[in-house]
Amino acid sequence: MFGGVENLPRPVASTWKLLAELGAEPLKLLGIGAEAVVLRCKWMHFDAVAKHRLPKPYRDQRLDKALRESRTVLEARLVGEAKKLGVPAPSLLFVDPELCLILFDYIPGVKLKDVLSKLECPDAVFNRLGYYAALLHSRGIVHGDLTTSNVIASSGKVYLIDFGLGSFSNELEEQGVDVHLMLRSLESTHPSLSPTLYSAFLRGYEEVRGVAARKAIELKVAEIRRRGRYVSERRKTQVF
Repeated sequence: MFGGVENLPRPVASTWKLLAELGAEPLKLLGIGAEAVVLRCKWMHFDAVAKHRLPKPYRDQRLDKALRESRTVLEARLVGEAKKLGVPAPSLLFVDPELCLILFDYIPGVKLKDVLSKLECPDAVFNRLGYYAALLHSRGIVHGDLTTSNVIASSGKVYLIDFGLGSFSNELEEQGVDVHLMLRSLESTHPSLSPTLYSAFLRGYEEVRGVAARKAIELKVAEIRRRGRYVSERRKTQVF
């Protein structure tokens, strides 16, 4: 529980007051990002997660409001479509574009990143994640931040969370970025497991989209990685 609104950082206090006006009881700060404050709360007997997109003072106010409203609506649509496809994700409880606020049901669990090395069958988990990613891509949905930090492990299942950077797109480039982000998150946190788990991910992807799509996404990921290495090397050799 919070000790009182007067003790909170300003962005959190703003969200706290907004939730209180809606009859919600804030319980725990889950994160303050560049885009939003995320709080766990009680709302109408639901254990919920509130995501409140914050104003950007450096932007024109009308443009800022329009962008935050559109991103709120888009995120809600993406989560709804993902669930229709059978991809485990938090259920929507409340959406108010004008307030730039979404309430999701809270999924008790831990970030996959934090328990990956303790899993009995990590290959099976990543096979399933590849399957879910392919379901999204087959519907033209890009998650936008597909990493082990945005997967919740709960009661033997995995849930995708935080579609806040997602979009509707059939572009191979954007889908390749999704897969590349997952690979990069594995390499940065569990490098020894990365090759095996990435292979499992791709096998799950192939189950949905077939061999040709799997090969296309592998090639795109390899291209993205080459571009990243090229930019890195160029920066190292620049003379100022």
